[in-house]
Amino acid sequence: MVDPASGGGNDAGATLRFRDDEPHEEPAVTLDSFVGQTNATAVRLESDEDARALLPQLGQLALIEIGFPKFRDGRGYSAARILREAGYEGELRAAGDVLVDQIPLMRRCGFDSFAPETAIDQAVLDRALSRYDNVYQKAADARSPVWAKRHG
Repeated sequence: MVDPASGGGNDAGATLRFRDDEPHEEPAVTLDSFVGQTNATAVRLESDEDARALLPQLGQLALIEIGFPKFRDGRGYSAARILREAGYEGELRAAGDVLVDQIPLMRRCGFDSFAPETAIDQAVLDRALSRYDNVYQKAADARSPVWAKRHG
């Protein structure tokens, strides 16, 4: 994920990963370019593009990068959930204006990789990820909601 020798954070533009497989190095093509070709294994969705356009080709994709032009643009959360619920198991990367306090919520929606525009301090990220022991609703991750734990 983050190299501890780098001073406890990541460089701006560095990728944070929560996956055990090798990082996908192929540059992501635009959705329009992807639809027009058959051999791309990485695609980038902008916030105004419909993730459902990728559903027929999910099996060939190793990386889907979803752009966040502004931290307050939440459409990428919906795109991530659509893709995970459709069975996508490859790397799902949030790229752009990603803030450290959004990462735990993005993880719940299915993101497992992040390429923030600004550096993220590892200690702050660790605190954000461990802040809440319980969740209150089902999401794309496997965490069980607190009501299900209480009522079986």
